[in-house]
Amino acid sequence: MNRGRTVFSQVMDFVPHADFQRCVQRYRGDYKVKEFSCYDQFLSMAFGQLTYRESLRDLVICLGARPDALYHMGIRTQPTRNTLANANAQRDWRIYADFALVLIQNIRQVYGHTPIPGLDFDEAVYALDSSTIDLCLNLFPWARFRRRKAAIKLHTLLDLRCQVPTFIHISDGKVHDVNILDDLLIEPGAYYVMDRGYLDFARLYSIHQRLAFFVTRAKVNLDFRRIESRPIDKASGLRCDQLIRLRGPRSRRLYPELLRRIVYRDPETGKRLVFLTNITELPALVIAKLYKCRWQIELFFKWIKQNLRLLHFYGTSPNAVKIQVWIAVAVYALIVMTHKATKAEMSLSQMLQILSVTPFEKVSIAQLVTEQRPQIPKTESCNQLVFNI
Repeated sequence: MNRGRTVFSQVMDFVPHADFQRCVQRYRGDYKVKEFSCYDQFLSMAFGQLTYRESLRDLVICLGARPDALYHMGIRTQPTRNTLANANAQRDWRIYADFALVLIQNIRQVYGHTPIPGLDFDEAVYALDSSTIDLCLNLFPWARFRRRKAAIKLHTLLDLRCQVPTFIHISDGKVHDVNILDDLLIEPGAYYVMDRGYLDFARLYSIHQRLAFFVTRAKVNLDFRRIESRPIDKASGLRCDQLIRLRGPRSRRLYPELLRRIVYRDPETGKRLVFLTNITELPALVIAKLYKCRWQIELFFKWIKQNLRLLHFYGTSPNAVKIQVWIAVAVYALIVMTHKATKAEMSLSQMLQILSVTPFEKVSIAQLVTEQRPQIPKTESCNQLVFNI
């Protein structure tokens, strides 16, 4: 039962304070800090993400408009623009990265066994991809991407069971996607779904040696020799299911084992897709469905760019950019927790829209997202004039 607490503070109830303080102490975030603590900084930046504030000035003015509500929101010190800007520039971004991963781990512990539609196995399934965020070269010279353009990349590994990222690496736009495979901690028995930008036989063989499975797409110039062909049902969209061995001297040295090559024509789009995988036991159609699940990471990138503050940044230093990205990930995790705890039937976007306009309201979130809205009765009469001719 709600006891007059604000909507914002109810969302922040999912923050484990002991874990947050451990992250702060790990990097001495509150060392010699008297007033504006790391937790105040997190709450202020989370408020900006939740309500989609345009700038630090906008964020500070909005919080200052309700000074009586700050205490009830958990913010002990009302921030100024200069104080918040200095905190974003100087405090270690790893505090908020570690804390976001703590929230994600909490979600995975509770919802990590959620079934994936169309797939019937218990192993972990991950989608790996990256998304580029364009920046202004004059403001972000450290993130030079091209001659007149700056950008950063979010390299992300998404858990397809509970729709949360388990790994995020922020780099400048020039870093190639395939290099991120060197930074992943490969989980034995897990499935990794990637597009053909990650086709590197040495790194794929490393995944194979660690007893994990991968599904990716082949390039058109793949040089191979067919070892075995398996029977298929062409009515399902499959065109071939083969065991192959690479023929190129370098590629065969980098991946000496057999690979499975599956050709599939999508009935909906008519597009011809060629998959490469080290999975030999699953049916070919299941592998095609497994690759189709990779689209969830594209939807994740689209969601966070449209609903959180990631296209425009409050600070221009690398530290400020990373703090804002990781707090955005933490806010995403908090919204997922709120959505699952309230068992709301609406989407995450719809819930965020409601939360963004009611942060100071003292009403239960469950009431906000489940209350039946009154329907306007339809009548035959209207206010339009009727001309009789």
